[in-house]
Amino acid sequence: MTRIAERTVLFADLRGSTSLYEKLGNAEATSVITHTVAALAKSVVECGGQVVKTLGDGLMAMFEASVPAAQAAGLMQDTLERLVTRGSEHGASAGLRALRLQVALARGEIVEMGGDCFGDAVNVAARLLDHAGDNETLLTDEVFAGLPREQQVRFRSLDWMHLRGRAGPVHVHLLGGRRASTDVVATAFGAVETSAEPDGIRLVWQRTNRVYSSLRLPAVLGRSPQTAFCVDDARVSRQHARLDWHGGVFSLADLSYNGTYVRFASEEEVVSLRRGTCTLHGSGVIGLGGSPADPSSAIVHFEVVHLADTQPYDPADTD
Repeated sequence: MTRIAERTVLFADLRGSTSLYEKLGNAEATSVITHTVAALAKSVVECGGQVVKTLGDGLMAMFEASVPAAQAAGLMQDTLERLVTRGSEHGASAGLRALRLQVALARGEIVEMGGDCFGDAVNVAARLLDHAGDNETLLTDEVFAGLPREQQVRFRSLDWMHLRGRAGPVHVHLLGGRRASTDVVATAFGAVETSAEPDGIRLVWQRTNRVYSSLRLPAVLGRSPQTAFCVDDARVSRQHARLDWHGGVFSLADLSYNGTYVRFASEEEVVSLRRGTCTLHGSGVIGLGGSPADPSSAIVHFEVVHLADTQPYDPADTD
């Protein structure tokens, strides 16, 4: 039977699951992933949603309204956090500690047919998942509009995004507030205490030189002219990476297909971000689509600064 209805569609995907097969072997990795996906599916049902299908290391679900869908997304993140914590306990699988969760929601008219569902909202949610970082929840403006004010304040606007295979851009919101300002922030080189908060971060590429304060973030770096920091290079994705402000530090999340690479001025090692996140400190370079070691790569210089010692960002000063 075919039915047309307006629904909120949710996609969830576990990151870090692929490497588990190499680290743990097929049997244990399959057990860990199956158990985790089942726990996420339980969160959907508890919030009144319907699991349409599981997708190996993820799932697709739908809800009649946006409020329970957003609640399910939060519950799923909390569920994985508990499982990861349990992975540190004696006797628990170490594979749990490597898992991260991406969640994306979109709302619109869908077609239910043969136990599956189709439509623009399904496509948008699936494509939006590609832009979610580790343990992030993204949702479209249509979902956001259906939430009460007390839930809306937990989200921050990421402005408009161009999704693969879709002509028009989509206004996207990010679930925030999962990290307090006193938290220790993880980096590729260990933990960085958030003691003296920086005031801004400078990005330089060719003639483009801009300084962003925390109030101007998040900002997307990419080839599209609509991005906040445009890097017009063939290896750079339209929306390649996202610069953000979390817990008193600047962070960079990779959103691309060719990868984002970071090398700090004080280090020789190049950090490879493959849909991962890195805390930016001091100064260094960001390779978009290629390593900074390759001189042909699009290389953006960054410097964490105090705005009192530099010039504020002025669009008239850039090309």
